[in-house]
Amino acid sequence: MAPLLSITVVFRKLQVQLFGRFSPLTEPLTRNPTKQVILERRRNHPSGIAFVAACGWQADGRGPSIWDTFSHETGRVFGDQNGDVACKSYELWEEDLRSILQLGLTHYRLSVSWARLLPDGTTQHVNHKGVQYYNKVIDDLLNARVTPMITLYHFDLPQALQDRGGWKSPNIATLFDSYARFCFQTFGDRVKLWITVNEPYVCAKLGHEDAIHAPGLKEPGRAAYVVGHNMLRAHASAWHSYDAFFRPKQKGLVSLAINSDWLEPLDPDCAEDISATERHLAFTLGWFAWPVTFIDTNSRKHGYSSESRLPFFSKDEPPILGTADFFALNYYTSRKVTSCSGHSDILSMKSDRGAQEVLDPSWPISGVSWLAVVPHGLRRLLSYIKKNFSDPAIYITENGFAQVGSLEMEDVQRVTFYKETISEVAKAITEDGVNVRGYFAWSLMDNFEWADGYSVRFGLFHVDFSDEKRKRTMYHSGREYAKLILKYIGLHCHLVA
Repeated sequence: MAPLLSITVVFRKLQVQLFGRFSPLTEPLTRNPTKQVILERRRNHPSGIAFVAACGWQADGRGPSIWDTFSHETGRVFGDQNGDVACKSYELWEEDLRSILQLGLTHYRLSVSWARLLPDGTTQHVNHKGVQYYNKVIDDLLNARVTPMITLYHFDLPQALQDRGGWKSPNIATLFDSYARFCFQTFGDRVKLWITVNEPYVCAKLGHEDAIHAPGLKEPGRAAYVVGHNMLRAHASAWHSYDAFFRPKQKGLVSLAINSDWLEPLDPDCAEDISATERHLAFTLGWFAWPVTFIDTNSRKHGYSSESRLPFFSKDEPPILGTADFFALNYYTSRKVTSCSGHSDILSMKSDRGAQEVLDPSWPISGVSWLAVVPHGLRRLLSYIKKNFSDPAIYITENGFAQVGSLEMEDVQRVTFYKETISEVAKAITEDGVNVRGYFAWSLMDNFEWADGYSVRFGLFHVDFSDEKRKRTMYHSGREYAKLILKYIGLHCHLVA
């Protein structure tokens, strides 16, 4: 689900701090002497600035991405809308910065567009105007005392690389590594928090099995596994490149953002429902979290036989184990899970999983049908990660509340959502001992929400897409969020005192 335009709230263990300026985020995040490789050697969904907000899709030498191609095909996006103009952040960056400062933020997560920097996807063709643009964004943030977190890949593969096989091609890991090295070299003197790939599960399944995200392929049961595997290979290559060539001087941190719902058995006393829940978590969270946190997935295989469709990692490539300097989590909702009955002859991840999701009718829905509002699910998921992944430092890199239908500037439900969610995160820290280091709300402003187009609004600022100037207006939730920041900064000072 996304960021590129997200908001950060920093939580310290036993000290709750929203956008406070009291401690560096680049200090070591974990001290496990048996796993020093993490830090001693020196983590249909919303999106962000790379494609969705910035766009300017043909401006100043930017190459086309798979989402440009996908959104221009009839029937792919709600109302046949596209991201050609979107929020006009490429032209209106100063307006975005004004919004950031109006809220009092200290951290800002954004994505860089691979196709804007390298129009054909390779370092043989560098778009210097794209480099200039991101240099300005980064410098403006730092001059305003706002710390950037940058995502290298947020769904928008250069179309030129898709034409060469895209994420199904084994060569994509090498191409991504070259792109990542270019970004580390160009921006790493100022950027210290990096995400390599955002939501690889979503890219793999929605884009290559369900055909509801770019590139719009429907190849069930095989392609998604290959794509997810290659994304892990690409992440590992980039992490090792940073660790070897850039970390000693730049001293930054690198991870990938993993999306996961909180899942629990529909019947907690039913062994089949418990097993189904464990399988479901393996397919979403475990698939990507196990290998980067020191668990060898070559021996897990999602319960498959030796003829598994999930590829093995090669010993001839950079090892995937331990390639996360922190755990980056995108959380939006929760589900109850029950075991599926019967067997499907059609290959698919859903039939492989053997688990059926169930919505608890007591959970309210946030606009879109899939987004049940379950703040306590985030707390439980954080505790699960602490217990099962060696108590990592965690950044919540996306979490938000959607609005659909008639525009409501007095969005009291979103206000309640953020108050309850942040309260649950605070409990995870103070009562459960979870090492949460940051919280990014999705999102700063309304934008192009992938297949939902402009029909879904997640922002703290409303964007008038009928206005050529794309006027930004703060929602009631934005005003209350700013107050919430001040409240927690005050609490932090009281705790420190």
